[in-house]
Amino acid sequence: MLLMRRIKRRPSRLHKLSRRGFRGNPVATIALYGPTAERASKAAVAIIREEGADPDPLRRWFSEDGDVRFEPGIDAEIVAFIREHGVRSVVMTDRIIGCPHEEGVDYPEGQKCPQCPFWANRDRFTHETTQ
Repeated sequence: MLLMRRIKRRPSRLHKLSRRGFRGNPVATIALYGPTAERASKAAVAIIREEGADPDPLRRWFSEDGDVRFEPGIDAEIVAFIREHGVRSVVMTDRIIGCPHEEGVDYPEGQKCPQCPFWANRDRFTHETTQ
């Protein structure tokens, strides 16, 4: 019987920052998006200066072929962005939470993304099918 081992990756600096818990404002929120639940092709980072404030600034990083979670260059850029804005707390999703394409920008409002059929009838947070 052939056993497959899962490759364990070292936690990124972003995961380490998010595990520190709430340390005050400003807060950085990091959300991961991808064509499936396996590969994150987009990371969106928003800075929230104080409770109830709108996110500003918001920046996105993309990876055409790789996974933004495991690309050291992207990890370093996000950490630099967070430090540049004096962030004290980091909140990060523990999984990919949807399609990287934006409704109303990349495809029409009210429709499902034609490039990401995986997410068509799937809950963004549990990844379970909804129909």
